[in-house]
Amino acid sequence: MNQETENIKVLIIGSGPAGYTAAIYASRAGLSPVMYTGIQPGGQLTITNDVENYPGYPDGVMGPQMMEDFKKQAERFGTDVRYGIVTEMDASERPFKVTVDGNQTLLAETVIISTGASAKWLGIESETRLNGKGVSACAVCDGFFFRGKDVAIVGGGDTACEEASYLSNICKKVYMIVRRDELRASQIMQNRVMKNPKIEILWNHETVEILGEEEVVGAKVKNRISGEERDLDLEGFFVAIGHQPNTSVFVNQIDTDENGYILTKPGSTKTNVPGVFACGDAQDHEYRQAVTAAGSGCMAALDAERFLASQE
Repeated sequence: MNQETENIKVLIIGSGPAGYTAAIYASRAGLSPVMYTGIQPGGQLTITNDVENYPGYPDGVMGPQMMEDFKKQAERFGTDVRYGIVTEMDASERPFKVTVDGNQTLLAETVIISTGASAKWLGIESETRLNGKGVSACAVCDGFFFRGKDVAIVGGGDTACEEASYLSNICKKVYMIVRRDELRASQIMQNRVMKNPKIEILWNHETVEILGEEEVVGAKVKNRISGEERDLDLEGFFVAIGHQPNTSVFVNQIDTDENGYILTKPGSTKTNVPGVFACGDAQDHEYRQAVTAAGSGCMAALDAERFLASQE
């Protein structure tokens, strides 16, 4: 049964650091934002144990707790936080018609998209079980916990090479598990990892299983040519096979790149549709940090506020 159509001044779609920061700024500006949290309230940080690199938390903070703090701050200023998933959006005219959970229609004067991205995983049981217990998809976030230890990283692109180089500055040894007999990375990144004495590349290898009950103690890998298996002793296992932006709902409505990341005008969060703004990992495949996402959320709220003022 269709409910009466609700009119919203600022609709925020998604609830990670970007969405909540946009909500804090928009609500303090008196714009009465409404947020739909999406399938994973709090975003990727809710599956992150220790966050040590966000300013203001000198002792570190658990990811879920940090997102709860963001949420409380947004609600304190009047943000209406709702649990629901945006399933459709028509960006062809303002106010924008948005469908939530397949049956509820809203009209929004402005939309801030902060739906984030999801790491691509190998899809093996031990990876899921040990996620946050030595398994990670972000070396910059979690590499510090493995200083002086042996780790492995899966992937052969620029991100994998960059993260392997980053880990080599912290860790004792880095195994790079590559499915093929070559890297997909740019030449400069290939040269960097191949010349690094702390990085050992295992060509034509794939991961059979990550070893450990309560935490990572190793990985079983297999040579795809010979079929030979071997166990690696390690304490950290990083997956760097790419990210997928959570933007499928907006494809064909607003401009994205070939991977689905929303395109924004340089130095702003403006999309190609006036009144629609994008922030956080949904439009950032470069940095993907909580603090940069929060910064772009602030930008989106300010861009939306200025846009609304220009329409009066």
